[in-house]
Amino acid sequence: MASARETITLDEARELALSALTRHGCDAPNAEAVAGVMLAAEADRAESHGLFRLPGYVASLKSGKVDGGARPSVTRLAPGVVRVDGRGGFAPLAIEMGRAPLIEATREQGIAALALVDIHHFAALWPEVEALAEAGLVALACTCATPMVAPAGGTKPFFGTNPLAFAFPRRDAPPVVFDQASAAMARGDVSIHAREGKPVPPGTGLGPDGQPTIDPAEVLKGAQLPFGGYKGSNIALMIELLAGALIGEVFSYEAGQRGPKDGGPPVGGELILALDPDRFGAGAWRDRVENLLAEMLAQPGVRLPGARRHRNRRETGRTGIDVPSALLAEIRALAGGE
Repeated sequence: MASARETITLDEARELALSALTRHGCDAPNAEAVAGVMLAAEADRAESHGLFRLPGYVASLKSGKVDGGARPSVTRLAPGVVRVDGRGGFAPLAIEMGRAPLIEATREQGIAALALVDIHHFAALWPEVEALAEAGLVALACTCATPMVAPAGGTKPFFGTNPLAFAFPRRDAPPVVFDQASAAMARGDVSIHAREGKPVPPGTGLGPDGQPTIDPAEVLKGAQLPFGGYKGSNIALMIELLAGALIGEVFSYEAGQRGPKDGGPPVGGELILALDPDRFGAGAWRDRVENLLAEMLAQPGVRLPGARRHRNRRETGRTGIDVPSALLAEIRALAGGE
């Protein structure tokens, strides 16, 4: 049976999020940044990265793991390398502070990287790459997490869900954007299936006994599986190396050994790469992009990655968002309401 839900406006959701975050230790800049990424997910109807995450954010503030008043610092390490030290805070403010320096470095060099360290990332990755694509750049981003996914051939959690996001600008249209876990299913989606009492697809994960299961509660107690077997496992390993070893941050298994197990975001790093397509000598690359996409969309049933989110975004402002009643009650309590 589906759980009861209530409809609220995005403005109402924003006020609840800000109240809950500031009440439990976030200052205004951090609360605004965190609320912004949650509301962006809600607008796109990506429920697993929206208000669903708010109790986890608050738990990490209450446990003392995250500094809600952190002030990230930005350093240009090389012509094409920008580093932001999040100083133990949430990732959204660090990402915002690193965006303009990354764009500047990319315009100058043609390609540049942003290394974010000592941050707690708990959101989708598409907001950061989409913002860069809207500035006319190609972008990739990746981050690790805590042990949730077994490597190919294994049965115990080792990798995070280790998402990879990509965005490519278009002419007079929203950019092409995808954001996908290297796991067969995002952790938040597994958790929502468990909350709703719905089975997950075969191949999502293993129970504590190491055997395949479609029970999401058992998967959460056991291990998720990478998508495509060794192929997804290889991508997860690549992300551990890029967002861990390359920038001097913790691996997923190390993050799992640190800090209180409060259900909030782990400490770690994120790597964002940006490329300026005008600097690669491709000439009329915008025409080439549109020709490719037109040929692809000529096949019935095909849609562009990110298209559904953009459509949802246009509709949500008129219809509001549907939030499970139990979650909404929890958030109102966190915000200091009834």
